[in-house]
Amino acid sequence: MLINSQGKLSHVDLKVTFPLTTNNMRVACSQCNLRELCLAVGLDDDDLHKLDDLVTKRKLKRGQQLYRAGDAFEAIYAIRTGFFKTDILTEEGLEQVTGFQMAGEIIGMDGISNEHHVCNATALEDSEVCIMPYDQLEDLSRSIKSLQQQFHKIMSREIVRDQSLMILLGSMRAEERIAAFLLNLSQRMHMRGYSASEFHLRMTREEIGSYLGLKLETVSRAFSKFHDEGLIGVQQKYIRILNADGLRALLNHTPS
Repeated sequence: MLINSQGKLSHVDLKVTFPLTTNNMRVACSQCNLRELCLAVGLDDDDLHKLDDLVTKRKLKRGQQLYRAGDAFEAIYAIRTGFFKTDILTEEGLEQVTGFQMAGEIIGMDGISNEHHVCNATALEDSEVCIMPYDQLEDLSRSIKSLQQQFHKIMSREIVRDQSLMILLGSMRAEERIAAFLLNLSQRMHMRGYSASEFHLRMTREEIGSYLGLKLETVSRAFSKFHDEGLIGVQQKYIRILNADGLRALLNHTPS
């Protein structure tokens, strides 16, 4: 997700259930401007049309859940527009955020192993997802090797993300975690053609703290410190990265 095994910033990526009915709106992967970030990458026109035949889309309002922990696993979802968070409930009944996902990313693979989802997925803003029924996708990937390879790459990326989060939480100080989080968001925004230096946070400070293993007060203090030191500009949820090198220096333990 954020940090590789050497502790450097990595370029690998930190209910209402919707039935899969024919009423869902069709969507064309061949016409999607995010296809180079999704499963459609590398497919020729014929294979793209085959993928189009099984994909439908669904819109969600802010705060609406795409699936809940315990729901039967039926599909994986490509985020077409919007922003999501995934979370689980701890034994103490507290929410633990496990990830933030944006357009071009896949969610729902947590249900593959035992055929039930183990986390909740909630839209942080009005969003739209592409629904890919897993059984049909699996059948199609057997006949389209490039689709199968891309799906394996995405699954591998999820494993790397989980491992990186463990490194992030286990070896970094609070300010380093937040710097890595902001740089990761910046990189992901840039990959989608958005500004890498100015963006709105869709999540709350409390949700950031839950994800990074920090208290709300710690997150707020770090944002204030970064602002005072000229590393970022902060206006509520609007963030401007003013000194990306300074943020990277925090990760590498070098002077900015």
